[in-house]
Amino acid sequence: MAPPPPSVDRVAGHEAARPAPSLDPLFRLMSGDLERVNALIVERMHSPVALIPQLAGHIVSAGGKRLRPLLTLACARLCGYRDGDRHVAIAAVVEFIHTATLLHDDVVDASDLRRGRDTANAVWGNKPAVLVGDFLFARAFQLMVEDGSLQVLEILSRAASVIAEGEVHQLMTANDTATSEEAYLAVIEAKTAALFAAAARVGAVLADRPHDDEMALESFGHNLGIAFQLVDDVLDFAARETELGKSVGDDFRDGKITLPIVIAFARGDAEERAFWRRTLETGEQAPGDLERAVRILERRGALAETLARARAYAGAAIDALDRFPDSPLRRALAEAAAFATERGF
Repeated sequence: MAPPPPSVDRVAGHEAARPAPSLDPLFRLMSGDLERVNALIVERMHSPVALIPQLAGHIVSAGGKRLRPLLTLACARLCGYRDGDRHVAIAAVVEFIHTATLLHDDVVDASDLRRGRDTANAVWGNKPAVLVGDFLFARAFQLMVEDGSLQVLEILSRAASVIAEGEVHQLMTANDTATSEEAYLAVIEAKTAALFAAAARVGAVLADRPHDDEMALESFGHNLGIAFQLVDDVLDFAARETELGKSVGDDFRDGKITLPIVIAFARGDAEERAFWRRTLETGEQAPGDLERAVRILERRGALAETLARARAYAGAAIDALDRFPDSPLRRALAEAAAFATERGF
């Protein structure tokens, strides 16, 4: 999918109205539904194999923003879904898929910290983390079968497949400083944006809304997901560790190629490119290299450019909501998009 037109002004105008965008309005509006989702998650994590709920509960309770299931709940309500609790079950599906991918990601990345806590693989080891991730995927598909909608099953199963493809694609481009912007965006569209898009779109499906409404919400979720990931790329070099919940510079130390790196490498001189090849491709990192990396990124405008791209995607997400009547819920979703580019974690 081509990058969206720059709609930074929409985000900037939102910032003028709310100097500190927040997820709080969305949480307040959806708190009752979200409590039901959390209760269902706890119920469906139950297993006679004690390690499964213990390990799964460790990551589910780790304090994530629950943004993906929130999108399903909010988009269903935005589209007029009022009767029944299908949106609660499908929001739980979305969270189970997301949590399973986190468990697998942490194993692949050999991560020790997530959201300020030890990762499941750091506590129990890689094998249990992978297998419990598989369990959560299975639970997600059980819930979808119980819902009975082939369209919901198609949308979310396709998203799960695309996420897996994105993981493999990222593995193939790891530590490769020749990675292009196009290749990097393809990875994050698959790894991150696909589930955001599906989570939002199924809200319209549950409310039996026209296809154009589905596509508008898919666009909203897709652009919001990319904005979130691009800001994550910036925060790896610019955040405070106490807010980020992991060590600043983890992506750099792991040799991950993110958009700021791609931009700085393209704009850099021979000496800077040699630095990136040494630190990211060969993994030869010395004390002070992270600080030098940040200086290069700032000199080449890579962090500012990445944030500008994130704001453009957030603006496109807000634009996608124009199809729906003004309401507190629509405004809360728009504020969530603005928050994506202003957060510190």
